[in-house]
Amino acid sequence: MADGTEPADGETESGLPDAPAPRLARVILMAALLSFLLITMLNVLSEGLGTGMNLVALACLAAIFTLQLRHSRPKAHRAPWRWKAAALGVQALLTYLPLLVFQAEWGGMAGFFAGSLLLLLPPRLAWPLYAVVGLSMLLPPALEGRSVLDSVYLCQSTLLTGLIVFGLTRLADLVHVLHDTRGQLARMAVTKERLRFARDLHDLLGYSLSAITLKSELIHRLVPAHPQRALAEIRDVLAISRQSLADVRTVASGLRDMSLAEEITTAEGLLTAAEVDIRVTLRPGTMSQQVNTVLAAVLREAVTNLLRHSKADSCVIEAVQHEGRVRLLVENNGVDPDYRDPSAHSGSGLGNLATRMREISGELSTDRGPADTFRLVAEAPAFPERPWSGADTAVPTTRKPAA
Repeated sequence: MADGTEPADGETESGLPDAPAPRLARVILMAALLSFLLITMLNVLSEGLGTGMNLVALACLAAIFTLQLRHSRPKAHRAPWRWKAAALGVQALLTYLPLLVFQAEWGGMAGFFAGSLLLLLPPRLAWPLYAVVGLSMLLPPALEGRSVLDSVYLCQSTLLTGLIVFGLTRLADLVHVLHDTRGQLARMAVTKERLRFARDLHDLLGYSLSAITLKSELIHRLVPAHPQRALAEIRDVLAISRQSLADVRTVASGLRDMSLAEEITTAEGLLTAAEVDIRVTLRPGTMSQQVNTVLAAVLREAVTNLLRHSKADSCVIEAVQHEGRVRLLVENNGVDPDYRDPSAHSGSGLGNLATRMREISGELSTDRGPADTFRLVAEAPAFPERPWSGADTAVPTTRKPAA
């Protein structure tokens, strides 16, 4: 866990109760361990050594089972070397000393010891020792005068038991890690959706509110002398307000697609109403819907900044595709070199756009030129290699009349 402590039993590293899959993996591991212990106990009972010796065997099996549970805990291999050496030493004694009494019938416990070596030690040391433990089980049947086949069988069953203990423990660990990772991915998805929602609201509503403010100021000036034109501007404000409401709804559903050509047409009408001389070059060719939407958002933010932070009277907008890359340029004059936005929430727009451009393998750059000019350039491949959930569409090259 984050504080370095081990998670409590029944909890994952996230601090939440185990889901059915991690709990089932642990149950399967314990069932397998108990099954091997039961087989060994049945083998000992079949020897008819008496109640006292049977109780000794049961106590040894209980001790081995307890040690094995400790060795099969998540991250047991990260324990201090002293603890691991002591635990493996005790398990080695519980594995080999009972062989003097119970002989080959106790050989199954060597598989637990072999599995513990694989779980606790580095691979370079663990696998040779694992093989040594397996080969050591060739001796008990031979010392009892049994056949070579019995010796090979005990050696092979020891190695197999060790692999089963090691494999089931690692599988249970993997299930736990997968469960925790799934929770982390879910939290990351929620965070990403929150960022998307905030970013889209900033990009869309910032533009719309700036347009409403501009047109409202224009209406205030037109009402006394030009009431008919003021009514036309009021209709535009109502249309922008309705579009803003629709934008909020589409942002909430994550279905917002935008068109660069349409945004250029809208920006041209808005800047014309603001008495800004605008020159437009539009040759975008075809591009994916992702690139289309991102470049349209870049244009919106650029026009919003132009209206809010400058006293521009001229603006150049270019959208041109060349050799498979689309380049959007927005340049305007009237920038105050000493201007700084005092708002506590200012300055996130260009950062949002830079993030979006990186998502489509593009770049965003801004700079201030001579004669109080400001230039924004966004460039990206028309069809990025990264997957996009929407369908690729062609950007219309026809122009709508300015509003």
